[in-house]
Amino acid sequence: MLSDSVLLDWCGSRLGSRPRTAILRSGHLSHVLGVILADGRRVAIKSRKFEERIIGCTTVQAHLASHGFPCPAPLAGPDKVYGHAVTAETMIEGGQQHDVNTGPHPFASLLARLIRSAPDVARMPALTPSPPWTAWDRAGSRLWPDSDDHGRDLNQTPGPDWVDTAAAAVRRRLLGYSPGLRIGHGDWESQNIRWAGDNQLVVHDWDSVIAQPEACIVGLASAVWAAQGKPHEAASVQQSAEFLTAYQQAAGVQWSEDDTRAAWAAGLWVRLFNAKKDAAAGGGPQLDRLADELPERLSYAGLDTRST
Repeated sequence: MLSDSVLLDWCGSRLGSRPRTAILRSGHLSHVLGVILADGRRVAIKSRKFEERIIGCTTVQAHLASHGFPCPAPLAGPDKVYGHAVTAETMIEGGQQHDVNTGPHPFASLLARLIRSAPDVARMPALTPSPPWTAWDRAGSRLWPDSDDHGRDLNQTPGPDWVDTAAAAVRRRLLGYSPGLRIGHGDWESQNIRWAGDNQLVVHDWDSVIAQPEACIVGLASAVWAAQGKPHEAASVQQSAEFLTAYQQAAGVQWSEDDTRAAWAAGLWVRLFNAKKDAAAGGGPQLDRLADELPERLSYAGLDTRST
């Protein structure tokens, strides 16, 4: 990652005011440095490995912020600095996670608002490749992305056979599903959203913007929306079903059987990806949990892997 001195110099040059105080450090795929500038502004500086898709992600984020969606407004970048994409955005602090036990309606309604407010895919810079946990749509014949979010090639991890078999079936199903693309958020977990009571305060993690069919965006969200930041967390089968219903109500749409099955398949992809990551690490809660849920999720996706 880039040093603080490089980021602070970049910020002073691009924003016209040098950072005075650092107040936040965080990050997984991105390094985030929260600062107070000499002119009083509170800004988040982000650096991560440069990818062309970050340009598209930032463009989408800027569009949404300008149309009143609760997200930080980009202020500068992305600039390529020593092989990293560096951006600055307004810092929106505070808020808390919403109680997921009250149901998925607030989360589903907010996602419907995002998709409705997002710009047309054709007007945006490229958003490919999708982040690896959403990348059932990537080019090539390999089953898993070349690199997961920890830099590992999951294709080098043998099995479990049931995970690989189900993932291959999901990918075939979704590659044969071809409605128009919409723009959405590919990491719609509770931990990425902050609320002020029942009001949405801010959605974070805009490097996870994706361009996929609407049902796939919503299906991915349905499988993970209840995750609050602990390794084992995900939506139950019932919570996924409730999210899909809540989204259609909020968006004022009624999906066909094909759309619904595609949504379940997309949700299964991210859960299989997380299970495969656990397998690569020698085992874990996502792998164990999905083993119990797999038959029901396959059934809802209209998939039968017994003969494959």
